[in-house]
Amino acid sequence: MTELAAVKAALKTQAVETPSWAYGNSGTRFKVFAQQGVPRTPQEKLDDAAQVHALTGVAPTVALHIPWDKVDDYAALAKHAQDRGVKLGAINSNTFQDDDYKLGSICHPEAAVRRKAVDHLLECVDIMDATGSADLKLWFADGTNYPGQDDIRARQDRLAEGLAEVYERLGDGQRMLLEYKFFEPAFYTTDVPDWGTAYAHCLKLGPKAQVVVDTGHHAPGTNIEFIVATLLREGKLGAFDFNSRFYADDDLMVGAADPFQLFRIMYEVIRGGGFTPDVAFMLDQCHNIEAKIPAIIRSVMNVQEATAKALLVDGAALAAAQAAGDVLAANAVIMDAYNTDVRPLLREVREEMGLDADPIAAYARSGWAQKIVAERVGGEQAGWGA
Repeated sequence: MTELAAVKAALKTQAVETPSWAYGNSGTRFKVFAQQGVPRTPQEKLDDAAQVHALTGVAPTVALHIPWDKVDDYAALAKHAQDRGVKLGAINSNTFQDDDYKLGSICHPEAAVRRKAVDHLLECVDIMDATGSADLKLWFADGTNYPGQDDIRARQDRLAEGLAEVYERLGDGQRMLLEYKFFEPAFYTTDVPDWGTAYAHCLKLGPKAQVVVDTGHHAPGTNIEFIVATLLREGKLGAFDFNSRFYADDDLMVGAADPFQLFRIMYEVIRGGGFTPDVAFMLDQCHNIEAKIPAIIRSVMNVQEATAKALLVDGAALAAAQAAGDVLAANAVIMDAYNTDVRPLLREVREEMGLDADPIAAYARSGWAQKIVAERVGGEQAGWGA
């Protein structure tokens, strides 16, 4: 197999999970701007996700968020997804919207609130059993705003205790993916503020616990690819939440703010052996002022372009330059790959997969946008909290 053929073959195996909530009304500013044709039910979210997969060929799974996507029959929901050519992916928990969680959830000082939070996480594992999902994704808004508000060490003890109970409930082939965020909404201490804290808890829990890297959850200037390389080296990188940030956790389209960073991350993924089903690539984005389905398609394409460029890095030339201590030559190898226009290559890949070479144009011609505006009248649009 030629080098180019190998790159094409790798690109055809890529899978990017899309999030159910990105199809609903959500935003990163003070107001959420509602759009026409937005899904009203989890089933309609899956219908939209199926369009993204049909046009890109690399978005086969859809992440759910509980209770936003709560239904009476999860097996039936999984069948609905299957009938439309997609599958249900990670189950995302929600321990940040109830009034009880004002002072935290799994780290709350009151045992009754901690019990409520852990019971919700156990419910999410039950849902995984029903849907066939392999991943439970955890993000906690827990933390404090003022010195002395709570005992920092005690909160870590509560976190460890709650995670351990949920970990023991996981079945064969199921994983716990722990996300971190360095601030917001907690501003003095955050209980899972960085990859080191998440890694420490996952290491203690065992092999079924791994770390999630959300590309928006870092301080400005953080070298995310170093974190990725380290977690891969330790066998503890479980998943990505892809998005872009200009300042904080902006949740904008991946590759919009710093496509070079996305390329560098994907290079470390490939270099470290993480371009496998064991590392889940998921979008975690909010589309507030842009059309939702085209924005998700564009995001998938951005991930594909960064991956293609990373696959084109000349590993032999890079290793030779590094061994020779030739700083400029080594950097040039990286930059040559990044500066390659891979769009013609990806058009060829799509055509070889039996897809339209231009998914955005294909969506515009499909009539789906007009169809959902006409049909999705009445009911309550899905959005944050729904």
